[in-house]
Amino acid sequence: MSIVDTVKGAAQAAVQGAMAKLVPLAPDSWIPGGVPDPLKRRQHGLIGKPVSRLDGMLKVKGAATFAAEFPLENMAYAALAYATIPRGRIATLDTSAAEAATGVVAVMTHKNAPRMNAPAVFGTSPSAAGPADLPIMQDDRIHWNGQPIAVVLAETQEQADHAKSLIVATYAIEPSTTSLAKAKAAGAQPALFMGEPLLTEIGDAEAVLAAAAHKVDHIYTTPRHNHNAIELHGASIAWVDGELVIHDASQLVTMEAATIAGVFDLKPEQVRVTSPYVGGGFGGKCLWDHQILGAAAAKISGRPVRIALTREGVYRGVGGRTMTEQRVAIGATADGHFQAMIHTGISAVSPHNNMPEAFIMGTRSGYAADSFKLSVETVTMNMLANTFMRAPGESVGTFALESAIDELAAALQIDPVELRIHNEPEKDPTSGLPFSARHIVEAWRSGAERFGWDQRSKTPATRRDGEWMVGMGCATATYPYNRMPGAAARITLHRDGPDGVGAIIEVAAHEMGMGTSTTTAMVAAERLGLPMDAIEVRYGDSNIPGAILAGGSQQTAAIGGAVIAAHNALVAKLLKLAGNDSPLAGLALEEVGSEDGGLAKLDEPTRREGYASILDRAQCDSITVEENASQPLESMHWSMHSHGAVFCEVRVNTVTAETRVSRILGSYDCGRILNPKTARSQFRGGIIMGLGLALMEETQFDERNGRIMNPSLSEYHVPVHMDVPEIDIIWTDIADPHTPMGAHGVGEIGITGVAAAVANAIYNATGKRIRDLPITLDKLL
Repeated sequence: MSIVDTVKGAAQAAVQGAMAKLVPLAPDSWIPGGVPDPLKRRQHGLIGKPVSRLDGMLKVKGAATFAAEFPLENMAYAALAYATIPRGRIATLDTSAAEAATGVVAVMTHKNAPRMNAPAVFGTSPSAAGPADLPIMQDDRIHWNGQPIAVVLAETQEQADHAKSLIVATYAIEPSTTSLAKAKAAGAQPALFMGEPLLTEIGDAEAVLAAAAHKVDHIYTTPRHNHNAIELHGASIAWVDGELVIHDASQLVTMEAATIAGVFDLKPEQVRVTSPYVGGGFGGKCLWDHQILGAAAAKISGRPVRIALTREGVYRGVGGRTMTEQRVAIGATADGHFQAMIHTGISAVSPHNNMPEAFIMGTRSGYAADSFKLSVETVTMNMLANTFMRAPGESVGTFALESAIDELAAALQIDPVELRIHNEPEKDPTSGLPFSARHIVEAWRSGAERFGWDQRSKTPATRRDGEWMVGMGCATATYPYNRMPGAAARITLHRDGPDGVGAIIEVAAHEMGMGTSTTTAMVAAERLGLPMDAIEVRYGDSNIPGAILAGGSQQTAAIGGAVIAAHNALVAKLLKLAGNDSPLAGLALEEVGSEDGGLAKLDEPTRREGYASILDRAQCDSITVEENASQPLESMHWSMHSHGAVFCEVRVNTVTAETRVSRILGSYDCGRILNPKTARSQFRGGIIMGLGLALMEETQFDERNGRIMNPSLSEYHVPVHMDVPEIDIIWTDIADPHTPMGAHGVGEIGITGVAAAVANAIYNATGKRIRDLPITLDKLL
């Protein structure tokens, strides 16, 4: 078998392995633009039914092929060597011992790497996915401690890893900024997030705060965090007839293909990226140096390359969440009315990217107040470029805001739940837009009742269970609704399926274990009026039209809008093909719906014709339509968010200060819940990640040399089974009429509010207020 056949076969396996087959859901009344759907069909009563993930069984059986598992003929294995200084130049680089080592195929450094352009940085254009504006292995400059300086290719991974250890480098060190104090002394700059300033000012909040009868004003800090997905970053890469094929673990296949094409002066269609399965992403499975270095090494060696990062390699070359210092000040009347809301602070970034933690985003829409001062500024440090990490901004921003609100509630002696409800806004308090759907008060009331909030001690440090102090805390969870432009879907209706007709749905989307392919199949089956096992979903391939990013909790809405648009186009085409002899003859698009394997007049269901019959009339075996979703304009008219109320009970040991979260409840308002089984898993996963944020996660950064000092799961602590308590999840399930399928995102809201709920519960248990994450033993002793 030739290398061409091997790569094409692997790509086909990626697509086939990504197929999803399910059972139908209920219709919706939304089409792009937010107007009533002319193809609204009869309710089938299936929406909201729990459906198991279709990829689950394949993963359990080991039948799902991940990025670093694709077998390519004559493949070489890569290992990376990393710089050990924060800034400077490579003075000498001795690779002779590595080149002479057993099994070594090639050693690539800046001296022999092919000429490559710097990748376009994420946010600078719709197709850009680069982490920073730095050229990759094009010169001797070092920009962060951990930057790759050499790629070793060998016949086996073990040989490559050994040879890498033989490389000797010396450096000419240049001045650098690796401490936050030094970065702050150099001055802060106004932050931009996705091109927009992170600044909102309404009234003179500082003056109002100064005059307020009651106030809190404190600094809250959060540390760096690193990505630790179960699947390590890796890619299997080959050049085929001058074109590039990359099997990657990616959250943005289309953008990655376009950006890498620019690096190698190729046309976008000359790069194919597939990503059928991703073992966890959370913002980290994007484009980094290793994919480009793997492609360059494959080019100079003339062989396919597998490049798989070690856990340490992920810490050296894949960015995570950056540190923040946040000031939250609230001025209020005696009855708890917010007069001034101030949320400001700094976020650290590198000189070569612009990814601040937008920690004020939730504060912009969270509560009514008479005046606002919200801003984020950035300081610059010589470090690895930071990036998105689950609920970037909101995860750490809600810690500061919701802790401050709890502090104010304690000072005013008002129940924390009631204080939040008392300041519930009627419209978006900073933009003035009406909310598309906001039922957070219902979430608070139902959550408080179910959790037993009335049993909370009003006086801190008074409830005991033996040597354990027990307390309860709460916090608001929030994350914006997003639906990014560029989504498209292709539907192929064909003669094959349980009843003679099936459909293939193709979307350039991603399945990272959250159930996207399952939900897509459910939505498509309902739109088409077909059984779920007649639906095949293909995704995770840049050859599929459109560009959908698995990020911002927007993928389900983006896919839904695209599938709805494509289905409408399909019905219009079927009506034309049906002709004058069809029972559907003369009917307009708005009069027809899809159901029971065909089309029917909505108010006269006996006027119907099956898909198979229409295909017979057209004398074809299949028809295909491809349609772009409309521009996502709904957020121009509405303030749109997922909301939630988090309740937490903790136990703090009086002897050791060990903190145990004994139970936690999330009560969510996220529109219609399409698949309760996968949604509940998403909420719980987010909460567990929030427990890590609250109690243990922290990247230890040596400010002397800019080096991450705990690059392993033995030293970087994340929650394990024994750390996770009973987690209860409930939701309002009230559809938002202004979104596709009435749904909001559920992937990221779960982490928001959790750290504050834990911190507030610890205060209730101990009387100690901790404003610096993570809340470790030393801060409670």
